[in-house]
Amino acid sequence: MTDIIDFSVFYERACERKGGEAAMRAMLPEVVSDTELAKVTDDRVLSLMTRCIFRAGFVWQIIDRKWPQFEEAFSGFVPLYWQQVPPERLEELAQDERIVRNYQKILTVPVNARMIVEIEEDYGSFGQFLANWPHDDQVGLLLFLKKNGARLGGNTGQYLLRLLGWDGFVCSSDVLTALRNFKLLDASPTSKKGLTQIQATINYWHQETGLPRSHISRILSYSVG
Repeated sequence: MTDIIDFSVFYERACERKGGEAAMRAMLPEVVSDTELAKVTDDRVLSLMTRCIFRAGFVWQIIDRKWPQFEEAFSGFVPLYWQQVPPERLEELAQDERIVRNYQKILTVPVNARMIVEIEEDYGSFGQFLANWPHDDQVGLLLFLKKNGARLGGNTGQYLLRLLGWDGFVCSSDVLTALRNFKLLDASPTSKKGLTQIQATINYWHQETGLPRSHISRILSYSVG
C-alpha cells in the first residue's frame, strides 16, 4: 500500500475541526493494555455486550440512563447463570418495566453467556481471550463474534471492542466517508472484503504513525464530522 495517502492529511483536518491538536487528542477513546484487558471480568463483558445490543437501533442515552436498572434486573450478568437460565426467567424479563422490553434482544443474553463460558474454559476469561487476539486481525475477531455470539455483527461488535478498550476501528458513517473520499474503500463495509480493506488501511497508518488503531479511526471521523 505504498500509494496510500499520508495520514497527516486527516490528522490536520481533525485538529482544525475540533479546535486544535490538544482539544482533538483529549477527545480520543481510551485504549487499555493487554494486561488490563485480561483483568476484565466475564460478568462485565456480558454486561457490555448486552448494553451494545440494546443500544443498536435505539436511543443510546435512554439505554445508558436505565443501565443500573438493567444490572439489577439481570442480577449482575453472571455468565454461568445466564448460559442455562430457565425460559420463564426470560419471559419475566420481557415484562420487567426496569428495562427496555425487547424480547429478541433479551434472548441474546443466554447465547452470549454460553459463548463467554466456553471461551473461559479455553482461555481463563473472555478478557484473556481478547488480550491474546492480534490487533491487526480485527476482521477475524469480528467474524468470530458474529458466528459464535448473538447480534454481535455489524457495528455492534466494533462498539463492544471499543467500550472494552481493545484497540480497533469502528466503521461509523464519518469514518466510511473519509475513506471513500480518498477511494480507500470500494466494497460494502459490512462485507468481509470491505472490512479487510478498512483493516489493511488502518494497519498501514498504525505502522506509519505509531498511533493506536482506535485513535486513527476516531481521527478519521473527526476529519469529516
